[in-house]
Amino acid sequence: IQGFSDTPELHISLFVLFLGIYLIILLGNLIIFLVISCNPHLHTPMYIFLLNLSLIDISSTSNILPNLLHILLTQQNNISFLGCMTQMYVFGFLAGSEYFLLTAMAYDRYVAICDPLHYIARMSRKHCAGLITSSYTVGFLDPVSIVTLISKLSYCASHLIDHFFCDMTPLLKLSCSSTFSAELFIYIEGTLLVFSSFLPTLASYIFIISAILKIQSSEGRQKAFSTCASHLACVITLYGTAIFLYLKPTTSYSLKKDKYFSLVYIALGPLLNPFIYTLKNREFQASFTKVRQRLLAFLL
Repeated sequence: IQGFSDTPELHISLFVLFLGIYLIILLGNLIIFLVISCNPHLHTPMYIFLLNLSLIDISSTSNILPNLLHILLTQQNNISFLGCMTQMYVFGFLAGSEYFLLTAMAYDRYVAICDPLHYIARMSRKHCAGLITSSYTVGFLDPVSIVTLISKLSYCASHLIDHFFCDMTPLLKLSCSSTFSAELFIYIEGTLLVFSSFLPTLASYIFIISAILKIQSSEGRQKAFSTCASHLACVITLYGTAIFLYLKPTTSYSLKKDKYFSLVYIALGPLLNPFIYTLKNREFQASFTKVRQRLLAFLL
């Protein structure tokens, strides 16, 4: 694996930068996980979805950033063929799961704002568990065919992956066999995956915004919008970078530009989610204060 930069003078600086980003992601998402897990009052659909989103964010960055840090620090950039395919599969699995989990979160906000009287019935524990299980199931199954196709391509020339992890596009560029059928399949399946999760999310927000605009008081509108603004910001970031990176032919692939966008796609959401979901959330902050006090009392 080439890594993020082939300039040795930058490796230590990049190592420090990416290590800082990775530690912030781990700390922020672990805090969300522990606070929600330890407080029964937060065991509601919105927070259970957020807990699972934190788990996905921790897992997705841990799949890629530690190996990148290892390359930057030691210059040992070899990866086995099986290791490369595994990394690509795990990346696809977690990405697909996150798309549909965000769709479930959008549906949760839609029911909470547009049909609050039936919220308890429509977002029962059973329905919530079903949505989460479905998200992981789709994510688990989706990359199987893509990884199988890419693994069967011939790699007879250079074996240097010009990226910082095993991604589909640099592997397709590396192959010396015809990639047309693989590219077509990936494009069709990727389009179906993105839009089958994006369209329900978009529909949910159309109904949400319509309902918010009907609220008479500006305070009520602001309160209603604040409950879904953080999720909307996360959705825009994720889908914007995903569409730019993957829904285009490999002929328009730009090495440097796509490396930066891949880093944004992998790290920006997990880095910002703990902040955008918790900074203005009084309920979460109160629970965090209680957990912190318990921890300090235990340590002292």
